[in-house]
Amino acid sequence: MRPEILKEFEDLRENNVMAIKSAKENGRKIGGMYCLYSPTELVVAAGAIPVPLCGTSQKPIPAAEKILPRNLCPLIKSSYGFAATDTCPYFHFSDILIAETTCDGKKKMFELLAEMKPLHLLQLPQSQDEDALEYWHNQIKLLKVRLEKEFEVEITDDKLRDAIRLINNERRSLQELQDVCKAKPSPLGGMDLLTVLFMRGFCHDKEQAIDMVDRLTRELKILAAGGTSPFNESTPRILLTGVPVGIGSHKVVQVIEECGGNVVCFESCGGYKAVYDRVDEEKEPLQAIAERYLRTPCSCMSPNTGRFELVARMADEFNVDGIIDLTWQACHAYNVESFALKKYIQETKHLPFLQIETDYSESDVEQLKVRIEAFLEMIGQVR
Repeated sequence: MRPEILKEFEDLRENNVMAIKSAKENGRKIGGMYCLYSPTELVVAAGAIPVPLCGTSQKPIPAAEKILPRNLCPLIKSSYGFAATDTCPYFHFSDILIAETTCDGKKKMFELLAEMKPLHLLQLPQSQDEDALEYWHNQIKLLKVRLEKEFEVEITDDKLRDAIRLINNERRSLQELQDVCKAKPSPLGGMDLLTVLFMRGFCHDKEQAIDMVDRLTRELKILAAGGTSPFNESTPRILLTGVPVGIGSHKVVQVIEECGGNVVCFESCGGYKAVYDRVDEEKEPLQAIAERYLRTPCSCMSPNTGRFELVARMADEFNVDGIIDLTWQACHAYNVESFALKKYIQETKHLPFLQIETDYSESDVEQLKVRIEAFLEMIGQVR
């Protein structure tokens, strides 16, 4: 039994284009955002609408390759391709782009985007110690000043506190949704979970999006309590970690479930990593925002023990049978880190681990099926 409300999420991206257009015509500003390190709270406190711009489609990549190297990460090429072809309405309506220096490819690509639209580049430190926090706090202050100037507003502490409460509530709703999949068997498939996590970001009204997620969570809890699931007790439960995944770059998730597995959780940027941690509502707002965002356990950080600990924690809490680490071609940080993550997981959790390196194209789907089928078969043998 598939919850009816899932259809509402499937239609969000297209339905909200007109809502964004109308809001812009009525004077609302739009902040386009590419990364989990960019603080949504500041855009909200500025009275603007935050929209996600990270490219997850193969379609604009050929256009991007006229400028960018072909052996570059597909996420970067997709993001640039949408901008260069003006085929993403959310990019089109954005008044400012908020970017960050998570990797060399992205920061150089952002130099090209800065020729198209106003862009603020957050200089992200590569460690998470006290010196890095002081530096990052200053970067957050600079973003605040830039937004105030661009949007001709004052971002007060009260506005920041209201925004922090709103975004914390959004994180709460998304964590509770994902926690439903801890039930065995899960009442929700990985592709449906990914659809919700990805599509709800396009809703221009965050209160509406929170309400939609909460309604779905309540319905799923009822299904779980009654044992209703598209899976059974023996379905291999998979944790997908690694690079960001969205609709359009979902082929590995789809193949896993076509081969008989169930992706019960996503550690990546659009999944648990984005919601398990909150901004401290009692501290000075900008300091609290800086602390929370710098804690994000991304492979651009060195060392990145936080990711290892989060994957291990999720493996336990979601009772997974195996871990698949997805890396995009030319994403060197995640690709290199996979070796250490595998060693950590096998030593601490003794779980089967598979690394997959691929891109957005469909050219290797049959090869992926062979590898994933073998991985799921191995899980069945070691149980």
